Amino acid sequence: MPLPLLPFPRLLVVSRPALWVNTVGTLVTGLWLAGRLFSLDVRLLALLVYLTLPFNLLIYGLNDLSDREEDARSSRKGGWQGARLTIAEGRPLLHSTLLVNLPFLLLAFLLPAGAFALLLLCALLFMAYSVPPLRLKAQPFLDGLSNVAYALPLALPALVFGDALPWWPLCALMSYAVGKHAFDAAQDIPADRAAGTRTVATTLGVRGTAGYALAWFGLAGACLWPVSRVTALALWLTCGGMALRLWLNSTPQQAARLYPLSIVTPWLVGTVAGVQLVALLVRKPWHGF
Repeated sequence: MPLPLLPFPRLLVVSRPALWVNTVGTLVTGLWLAGRLFSLDVRLLALLVYLTLPFNLLIYGLNDLSDREEDARSSRKGGWQGARLTIAEGRPLLHSTLLVNLPFLLLAFLLPAGAFALLLLCALLFMAYSVPPLRLKAQPFLDGLSNVAYALPLALPALVFGDALPWWPLCALMSYAVGKHAFDAAQDIPADRAAGTRTVATTLGVRGTAGYALAWFGLAGACLWPVSRVTALALWLTCGGMALRLWLNSTPQQAARLYPLSIVTPWLVGTVAGVQLVALLVRKPWHGF
């Protein structure tokens, strides 16, 4: 008897394509920093493919399976912000997630050991975030700190090509990921508390979470400052600005209203950085920003 699988359109919804920028965009930024933005290296192309639906299905599929109770109470689930799974979809989703991800174990033979180890660490952190027994999502502060996994693909191109790691941008992106996780969790405080789930947001409350996120966004901009002051300012204005607005009006409803801005912050800050990239490529190709 064949394994029950979810249909592709449903898998696409679960993988949250609007958030693929957090994985694909990070790898592309790493290519840019390595001076290999237009590389056709088969290893990087395979990574780009993997960081679309397969990897995001691993992140969000396991998360949705583990959070069915909280998601049932969350008004933002059931659409582009995340699936609201039925009990009957649980096993087919798990089978589909495994089936889609297994072929990419071949990356172990394509990538240098360091690059594959980093990719594996990234996947394990996401799994530990959602899945018992660790389930870092329900461990305040560890829930956000584990989200540094979103930043790790930035280092993959350097590890693939044997280049120096982009430490300042990597630290900036890790700080941004921790702050963004806390900020996004503020809107879920009522649902998480009703489900008995402890998070950094339920621990700090909305106002405390806003201040916590603001501190991490401040650190992210400071890490970017030696690399690109304009990009650092863009991050402070967008991410710092939305965290400050939440701090001034500290309610889950305000957090929900600001969430669409949080979703597009990678695009906004990335656009600012991208404009500088184009200008630099015109003047002097293949140098960083």
